[in-house]
Amino acid sequence: MQQNQSQNPMAVEPVPKLMARIGLPIVLSMILQAAYNVVDSAYLARMATGGETALTALSLAFPVQLFMVAVSIGTGVGTNALLARLLGLGDKDRADAAVGNAQFLALVISAVFMLFSAVGVVPYVNSQSAGGSISAEVLSEAIDYLHICCGIPFGIVFFSVYEKTLQATGRSLWSTVAQISGALVNIMLDPFLIYGWCGLPQMGVRGAAVATVVGQLVSMALGLAFHLKLNVELDSSLRYWKPRWDVIRSIYAIGLPAIISQALLTVMTYSLNLILAVMPDVGQNAVTVYGLYYKIQQLIIFAAFGVRDAITPVVAFNYGLRSRARVQQGIRWGLGYTAGLMLLGCLGVELLAQPLAGLFSLSATTHTMCVDCMRIVSLGFLFAGLCIAFQGVFQALECGVESLIISLCRQVVFVLPPVWLLTRFVTGPENVSLVWWPLALGEVVTLMVALVLYNKRAKKRFAPEDLARLEGMLRIVSDELMPEIPLPELKT
Repeated sequence: MQQNQSQNPMAVEPVPKLMARIGLPIVLSMILQAAYNVVDSAYLARMATGGETALTALSLAFPVQLFMVAVSIGTGVGTNALLARLLGLGDKDRADAAVGNAQFLALVISAVFMLFSAVGVVPYVNSQSAGGSISAEVLSEAIDYLHICCGIPFGIVFFSVYEKTLQATGRSLWSTVAQISGALVNIMLDPFLIYGWCGLPQMGVRGAAVATVVGQLVSMALGLAFHLKLNVELDSSLRYWKPRWDVIRSIYAIGLPAIISQALLTVMTYSLNLILAVMPDVGQNAVTVYGLYYKIQQLIIFAAFGVRDAITPVVAFNYGLRSRARVQQGIRWGLGYTAGLMLLGCLGVELLAQPLAGLFSLSATTHTMCVDCMRIVSLGFLFAGLCIAFQGVFQALECGVESLIISLCRQVVFVLPPVWLLTRFVTGPENVSLVWWPLALGEVVTLMVALVLYNKRAKKRFAPEDLARLEGMLRIVSDELMPEIPLPELKT
């Protein structure tokens, strides 16, 4: 079996090429995933009436969407890392059970979201009414949107499992094809359902939700087809759907911290909606701006998530194979690719902030606030990307707690308290830009935390000669890209 594993591209292909081959399709699909969220918003903004109201409704609904993604992706991440490691070890029976149990978990998760659609959506949306500062029309449209997205959750949940399974076996190109296909269907359906083209009813926000759900179902169907056809080393029999608690525990040993990590995005966006909504005179504008900024930010940050999803299987497989040199190379190249993409993203947003904000037909006040927000927060992209890359490293090395700590720092600890404090003193639209600075500066401080955590854990995971090479790589990143941040030494 070890000989068979040695012929696996995950074990023998040069790491820079392997990382690029696996990561590039994921990065492209993640960017497209973010792009169709932006397209949804752009279509809604250009409705004849109520465009900005619709955008605010999507901002209120967004935390729940993020939570759906968190649970789905977290389960997929746990499956990905476990499956890659089991394939590296040659444990076929548990590998088959990992995929079957992941599909069983997807069925359970879908049922929970359907229940939330029936009984939880209205109380959730009304909790953000902020004492009447958010209009009744906005609340109603947010409720309509979530009833549809949460009521038909199978597409997003099951696709996450098939996507991560294909990535774990080195077939990320096909998961990308499935995701792109669903995104294109969503984009094409949007104008027909939102505006009522070709005699269809004009559905507005509900039309955007229907297009999103249909696109997700298309991705799910293709992901399932590719999994059944291409993952021939795995047995797809239904008997592997039978719950095995040892396998489920292993999935969530890695997946649960990832779910909590992703779910912190829900906590952050929901909390920021509440904090921003009560700002005098500009509360609803600020909620709209934050929702739009976050979707534009995803165009860049999702690229870092894509590289992270390449780091995890490459490092996890070779960690299971006990190939320390390749583990070290996977970390080095993953951080390097991430830094390059984030620098390009920062430059792009700084140069294109005005036209990006212009996509959404905003009022003059909201437009100015949106441009300021993008230009300030984009300064933290490099640091955010490297934090996300380190999360992938920690997940692959079975250090889920460290990954969770990074998420807590960058999405809660170093963001919510300073933003809340600033909103107590900021008045008037001309000063709102001060509120956005903690979102950038928090990433810088979090990266320092990530480096300290890695320094602490690395000596337990690598041989001394690997530590010397990794320390040299980290010092290059620090000296060239982050000269102001001291880098702790990696001790053997």
